[in-house]
Amino acid sequence: MWLDSLIGMFSVDMGIDLGTCNTLVAVRGQGIVLNEPSVVAVAKGTNRVLMRSGQPAVGWVAKEMLGKTPGSITAVRPLKDGVISDFEITEAMLNYFITKVTGRVRMIGPRVVISIPSGITAVEKRAVFDSAERAGAWRTYLLEEPVAAAIGAGLPFAEPTASMIVDIGGGTTEVAIMSLADIATCESVRVAGDDMDEAIMAHMKRTYNLMVGEQTAERIKIQIGSAAPTEEEDTTIEVRGRDMISGLPRKATITSEEIREALQEPISAIIETVTRTLERAEPELAADLVENGITLAGGGALLRGMPEQLQKATGLHCALAEDPLTCVARGTSIFLENIEEWKNTLENSMDI
Repeated sequence: MWLDSLIGMFSVDMGIDLGTCNTLVAVRGQGIVLNEPSVVAVAKGTNRVLMRSGQPAVGWVAKEMLGKTPGSITAVRPLKDGVISDFEITEAMLNYFITKVTGRVRMIGPRVVISIPSGITAVEKRAVFDSAERAGAWRTYLLEEPVAAAIGAGLPFAEPTASMIVDIGGGTTEVAIMSLADIATCESVRVAGDDMDEAIMAHMKRTYNLMVGEQTAERIKIQIGSAAPTEEEDTTIEVRGRDMISGLPRKATITSEEIREALQEPISAIIETVTRTLERAEPELAADLVENGITLAGGGALLRGMPEQLQKATGLHCALAEDPLTCVARGTSIFLENIEEWKNTLENSMDI
């Protein structure tokens, strides 16, 4: 233990929200210092990361290439449904982010706290540990996303009262009821923001015979997507893509109402997960939630009408956390401030 503390004085402690869509890095004492897309550009058929202007094509540089690469280049998202789907590319991405944050090569690698979905398997955890270790981390700790989100949202999760968090990310939705600094009941479902984008893409194919890319679907979701009717009910947007019949570029005008209908399947799956979690809560915890309500975090929580839909389905007050996109990363940052006190409660790379 004394060696751990001594080496910690000379290393950089950082928390990483390793998300399907975005990776955020927080440094102890500095807060969030990096927020970039979880995308890497590689030479097709290999895991060799491309270089652009002397820098690896990772993050924002790689995201600009999504759907626009020539045959020799592939823009890859190495995480799927909140877990690592491509080990080598995740390692390269983590190495780039860690090096970018530390700024130079260090004799001692950083201690890293990485947030993970609560429902991942032991094999998936091992992949996270190995990727971080190969990317230069000296010691790696895993922190469950609902706990990180609750800390970042400022919920009193360490007190003897129920706190409920719904973290809608890119690949997974984490639903948890917490009390006394631990999870009382939780559920992780692999339905989240990416599934909303896919639902929009499927709608465009089915209704307009128009193929659109991931970035266009995401833009539609952000600009006119909603989970419930809004005041601006007749909002429209012009969408460009490729005609599935002629193969030629074409545009179409779509409405917010049809996009809301297209999003109902993933939204319903998220709401069902929330209600199932509530049904498993102990009576005293359920009683606390009548007063404390539900807090929403993650990028998917920003979908218009999402709190209202959850409130309608559960009867509980639902509110957005402050800056939902960075909740998990801020939680890892706060955890880092107390790492000496709390680190023994986490799985770490020395345990397996």
